[in-house]
Parts: sequence; structure tokens; C-alpha cells
Amino acid sequence: MRIVNLLDRGPIDYMEGDSVQRQIHAEVAAGRSEDTLILQEFKPTWTAGRKTKPQDIPDSSIPVIEMDRGGSVTWHGPGQLVCYPIVKLAEPIDVVKFVRNLEKGVRACIEDNWHIKTDVVEGRSGVWILRPNMQDRKICAIGVKTALGTTMHGLALNSYPNIESGFGKIVPCGLADAGVTSLSVEGAEVPLDEVAKALVPALEEALKENRQEGN
Repeated sequence: MRIVNLLDRGPIDYMEGDSVQRQIHAEVAAGRSEDTLILQEFKPTWTAGRKTKPQDIPDSSIPVIEMDRGGSVTWHGPGQLVCYPIVKLAEPIDVVKFVRNLEKGVRACIEDNWHIKTDVVEGRSGVWILRPNMQDRKICAIGVKTALGTTMHGLALNSYPNIESGFGKIVPCGLADAGVTSLSVEGAEVPLDEVAKALVPALEEALKENRQEGN
């Protein structure tokens, strides 16, 4: 799997990253390029997926970019690793299975490298931290789209973002009864390049069964 690593540029404009994604998606979907993982960090940005409801954005003054991915509203910004796996899916196409395998890869990365126990929540995508007598908190959001049998968008893993300034103006992922956390909050201070170094092989392993042979 090809790796396109934009992290050495620091936080970039969200729409610049989206443009890179769409160009690579077109190449992968047409068979001109192999499956690709795009790694990036964005300047502070709020994006709204197809399931966003008006009440998910109580602060109407913030600029929100509407996107063609699944899920509701979320925030991207410094200290968060955004990974777009652009994958030509094997037949029969199973997007739910792809999302489950993304979760599997992220969980393996976090638990194997930083020994933080993670969970999944039935009916809710992403990777979660569940603790007794505490609100459920999402550490990695996932929102995916497929077009021409090839995936777009992906996941946002929180390493050390400013959670309050980023997520405090929205209802993250449209879930009013849940919160947001990060590797830093959970006790692991990890720079994004190290997060990426750990995440890439975990995703490559987890997505093997989703990918077309030879791609």
C-alpha cells in the first residue's frame, strides 16, 4: 500500500487535503494507482457529514464545511492525525466490514503501542474509551464514503488536540450523551509522526481482506 505522508508540512488547509484525496481517489478507482493511505494534520476546521442535524451545531457562528462522508459534525485540527485510506474494495463490496476493520486496526495500534484499553460501541462507529462511572468518550472518529468501488475519507485519531476549543462548539458526531478524549488525556504523550508510524502497519494488516488482490 502506498503512503502519502503530508505531516511534515504541519497543519494544512482542509480543502487542500480534500483536493489531494480526490485526485488520488480518481487514480485508484481507475486502476492507475495502488491503494493509498494519506496521512495529514489540518488547520482548525469543522466539517459536517450527511447525517448532521441543525442541533448538532449549537454555535451557528462557526464556519462549517459540508462534506460527502458519513456521520455528523466533527472537528479537525492540530494534534489530530487524519488518515484517509483510499482502497479499491474487493467484491462483494461491504462498507460496514471496512469500517469495522478500520476500528480493529486503530484499536490494535493504541493497545499494542500505548497499552490503553479501547472499545467499540454497538450502533456507533469509531473507537471508544469506556470506563466505569464515566461518560463514554470517543478517541477516534470514523466517517467513510465509497464511490466507484473505492473508499474516501476515513478516520481522525486524537493524539493531543485542544479538545475544548475544537469540540466544545459542536455536538461531536451528533452524540449528545458522549464525549471526546485523546491519547494525551489517557496518559500517552505521542507526537503525530510516531502515531502515524504505529498506525500504518496496523491498518495495512486490518484492511487486508477488504482490498482487491494485487492492489
